[in-house]
Amino acid sequence: MSKKVNDLQKKIDKKNKKIEGFGDLLDAIESVEDKRKHLWKEIYENALNDRENAAILFMDLMTQSQGNSTNHTTFGPIMAKYLERMSKSNDQILRLAEIIDKAETKNNIINPDDIFNEIGG
Repeated sequence: MSKKVNDLQKKIDKKNKKIEGFGDLLDAIESVEDKRKHLWKEIYENALNDRENAAILFMDLMTQSQGNSTNHTTFGPIMAKYLERMSKSNDQILRLAEIIDKAETKNNIINPDDIFNEIGG
C-alpha cells in the first residue's frame, strides 16, 4: 500500500512542478494581465488532470480487456472515448501554447518609436 501512496505522491509532485513551471513561463510575459494568466494556468491544470484521469481509466479497462475478447468488445468503445479525451486535452495544451506564443511575440516586438524616444531622452 505504501508503494502505491509513494508512487501517487511522485505523480502529484511531478504534475505540480509542471504547473509551477508553466506559471513561471506566464509570469515572464509582462504584456498580459494577471486575470488572463490565471485563466491560462487553470486551463493548463485542467487539461493535465483530464489527460491523467482518462489515462488511468483507459489503463484499467485495457488491463481488463487483455486476452478477453468479450471484455474488449464491451469496453472498446469506452476506451476509444478515453483516448479521445486524452487527445482533446493534448489539443487544449497545444492551443494554449499557440496563444502564449502569440502573447510572447507581441511582448518582444520592439517599437522603433520607443527606441527613438529612449535615445532622444
